[in-house]
Amino acid sequence: MSHMLRLGLSRFPVWLFMCVATLVGALTLTGDAQVRTVAGGSYSSAQASRGKQIVDAQCATCHGASLEGRVGPPLTGDMFLAAWSARPLADVVEKIEKTMPPQQMGSITRAQAIDIVAYLLQSAKFAAGPAELSAAAVTQLAFPAVRSAAPAAGVAASLAPNANLAQLMRAVTFPNANILFNVQVKDPGGPKPGIPVPFDYVAWGATVYYGWQAVDQAALALTETTPLFLLPGRRCENGRPVPVDRADWKQYTNALIDLGKTAFKASQSRDVDAVNKVGEQLNEACANCHKVYRDGAQEGTSAGAARCR
Repeated sequence: MSHMLRLGLSRFPVWLFMCVATLVGALTLTGDAQVRTVAGGSYSSAQASRGKQIVDAQCATCHGASLEGRVGPPLTGDMFLAAWSARPLADVVEKIEKTMPPQQMGSITRAQAIDIVAYLLQSAKFAAGPAELSAAAVTQLAFPAVRSAAPAAGVAASLAPNANLAQLMRAVTFPNANILFNVQVKDPGGPKPGIPVPFDYVAWGATVYYGWQAVDQAALALTETTPLFLLPGRRCENGRPVPVDRADWKQYTNALIDLGKTAFKASQSRDVDAVNKVGEQLNEACANCHKVYRDGAQEGTSAGAARCR
């Protein structure tokens, strides 16, 4: 792919609170267990009341008193449903429990997170039932599948490459992959960095979005930007066209996209070992591509003759 991913590659021994609303839907399969889209009667009114108290006290400042979204995203409506399309309720419960509120991560228990989900179901006009939403039920109920809206006319045509492939990777892929690799040597849950030297904006920026939030964002950056490897018209550093039509190039690109998604899920668990396990897979995926599209180039030159061949 390019000259990237240098930090710790040989030393591997070794994702804002959102919630639920849904419509009745069809069955999907996860392993051997059936997962149903959520319907009415899956929570109790008393449980939703407890959840509302928690939301009012700890969530409304960011997400709005009516869940309309403020600093944080809305917790209801089409955008919310699309973001959690076809995913188990347990994913949202875990996000709340592990990452919310951002300044007090871990202060909400799993039971409280499930109560919050019950309140959000009530806010989405699902009828209450006699029994509470349980820890087991959140793994068996999922959001409805929501089809993403088609892009506006002319949007795709406006995409045109400006950077060559090496520049794109060095600007985006390389630094974000290294944020993920850095988890092996620095716990993202550690203390916030101290105040840096004034006017050093790079150092200052690292203190604004730091720790696990930086790891979340790095994983999302890889997921969102890697499809740009397949944008027609992009050139490699040596001027050759990026081989966007080759099956193996598509395979390597899609593997990196999938690993970005996996890394985000691992980061949301706030589990260092889980992120490092993805890091090993990320290192291997990059190495596999480099063997075909980079290795054999003369290192230290501005354009390797063997790249993108």
